[in-house]
Amino acid sequence: MALGEFELIRRYFSSLGPQHPSVTCGVGDDCALLSIPFGYELALSIDTLVAGVHFPEKNYSPHLLGHRALRVAASDLAAAGAAPLAFTLALTLPFVDELWLGEFSRGLSEAAQQLSLTLIGGDTTCGALSMSVQVHGLISKGRMLKRSGAAVGDLVYVSGDLGAARAALDVLEHPSTIPAAISATFLQRYWQPEPRLQLGVQLRGVASACLDISDGLLADITHIAEASQIAIEIESWKVPINAEVCKNYSSSDALCFALTGGDDYELCFTLPEKNSGQINMIAEAAGCSLTCIGRVVEGAGVRCLDQQNKLLQFDRNGYRHFQ
Repeated sequence: MALGEFELIRRYFSSLGPQHPSVTCGVGDDCALLSIPFGYELALSIDTLVAGVHFPEKNYSPHLLGHRALRVAASDLAAAGAAPLAFTLALTLPFVDELWLGEFSRGLSEAAQQLSLTLIGGDTTCGALSMSVQVHGLISKGRMLKRSGAAVGDLVYVSGDLGAARAALDVLEHPSTIPAAISATFLQRYWQPEPRLQLGVQLRGVASACLDISDGLLADITHIAEASQIAIEIESWKVPINAEVCKNYSSSDALCFALTGGDDYELCFTLPEKNSGQINMIAEAAGCSLTCIGRVVEGAGVRCLDQQNKLLQFDRNGYRHFQ
């Protein structure tokens, strides 16, 4: 007999993630309850993944999809400087496949434990495969990292390295073209991106603006330029490109992947130059590298320069929805 909605939830999604004292009522009731500690605010963000758009329709691991679904959503908490608290899941399935559900739930559970996020509710329905994950985080009042605080003279930094997730798309589309060991490196970055949650917390009160890189560095950093009403100059030769991407692609392709590829979920942030002395300490505390790649200047928009100070242009700056 096919599983009904409530048995499906009970079997696969009744208890995922650590127990958090701020969650006073979770899965099983019409509403969840969160108790917000005094002096804190609740940060919310939602991400939707659609089969054939945000992940392959066929030949993928449901276990890894469970990881990806929660990790990409949690990256928004990192960009805001919020500490992880809880999440909800709205899952649309074309039919009930218990093997698929078991593997998806396993990946989701592993990610929830690793990211300290507790599943507190959601919904299941029948239709084309998609999932919406809403994440909840806590942040001290007035301490949220926004896109609108960058000022002329600020330095621009990025965490980690870029380009590997874009290279993973080549592996997904043409799996036999890249050696297996290298493919595994690229695919791990795509399926299990690392939300920089600890870095976001460390940047509170230090960074002037922040966001995560989902659609591509040049596309995303434009949001900081627009929100802050300033211009940003990127020095392309300083952008940290993934080492395996550099080894397996031409220098021009590798740079294009890093600047426009997307799906890296690293943080890009600005900070006053007077705070740059804290960068090494912040990087050590967050467990990731931080690289200065440019500066905030007067004007509008984003300019990407080469070492001869010439403007670089690309066919597009990143992924665009509805285009």
